[in-house]
Amino acid sequence: MKSMNLTDRPPSLIRHNFLEYPMAPPLADGSMVEIADGLLWLRMPMPMSLDHINVYLLEDDDGWFILDTGLHTEQTQKLWLKVAKQYCHDKTIKGVICTHFHYDHSGLAGWLMETFNVPLYMTHGEFFTLKSFNGAFASLGNDHQLDFYHQAGMPQDEVLRVIDACRKDPFVQYCPPSYSRMRAGDVLTIGKRRWQIVIGEGHSPEHACLYCEEDKIILAGDQLLPHISSNILVNEFEPQGQQLANWFRSLELIQTLDPQTLVLPAHGPIFRQMHLRAQQLIDHHVETLDKLRIFVNEKAGFTAYEAMKYLFNRKLSAFDSMMALGETLAHLNWLEANNEFLCQRDNDSGINTYLSIVKTKNTG
Repeated sequence: MKSMNLTDRPPSLIRHNFLEYPMAPPLADGSMVEIADGLLWLRMPMPMSLDHINVYLLEDDDGWFILDTGLHTEQTQKLWLKVAKQYCHDKTIKGVICTHFHYDHSGLAGWLMETFNVPLYMTHGEFFTLKSFNGAFASLGNDHQLDFYHQAGMPQDEVLRVIDACRKDPFVQYCPPSYSRMRAGDVLTIGKRRWQIVIGEGHSPEHACLYCEEDKIILAGDQLLPHISSNILVNEFEPQGQQLANWFRSLELIQTLDPQTLVLPAHGPIFRQMHLRAQQLIDHHVETLDKLRIFVNEKAGFTAYEAMKYLFNRKLSAFDSMMALGETLAHLNWLEANNEFLCQRDNDSGINTYLSIVKTKNTG
């Protein structure tokens, strides 16, 4: 995310524009930080540029709940066994809660269920998206997927590079066989705390945050991160999806919660001033929309791939290219739905072309 320009703001505003980080994070080696009584913060390592995921242990009267799992790796499995022995004492693991389906959050769900003989808690949208993506893995490179990338204007060699990278992804896991459903507004009573399920959309279909109003704590998953903006992605399963509109609406919902809430995110340090952070994330995407408005005024017409290259003007890996195109499409879909851009989908080339509505009216 682009850093804020603070040079011309008075000191009082500068002070309030920083997030507050009350605790140093644990190492990603099974170490633990106690946030509050019965609430433990741990990190699991990830062998990628984003090198960790925060996971949490929630103590109940007769056991512990794990929130998010880490990647499906032997190293993470060993760390969970170490954590259960070192920190859970005489109480057993009694359940696994996954905020959403992405494999750094759910990759070890099946293994933890089997190892500790416990249920999995997810929302309907996340569990069945995980199940769908697992089934789609065997058909990577199908005609529908190829058409999606072709319509976006991505060159064929890059499309094949993206599909090959997906096939070689080492962290794809099998979907767990069953789950217990969480719904918006449900309350999970764990020990002395009541955790209300607050649903976010945009980054994933039905992302579950756990909010304790009494203690002013939210387990935010990827819905609210302190240092980065979660990927808002359109893919071939919902090519006209309004993920960005859903993301805006979810961040506005977070801004209705108590502003003093302590945010426990999936990546980065825990922090306060969540209303400020939610607004920063909204502003980041508004800035991206403004960039696309400038781009359309400079071009007679353009493809989603050309817009992606404009927004992400750097060398991208195949996997990053897939995510960047998906995020670009999310913004283009928003602009089209708000009658700012026109998308021509009936070209002989089969490639969608975006035009300014204003330009189209003026030339028509």
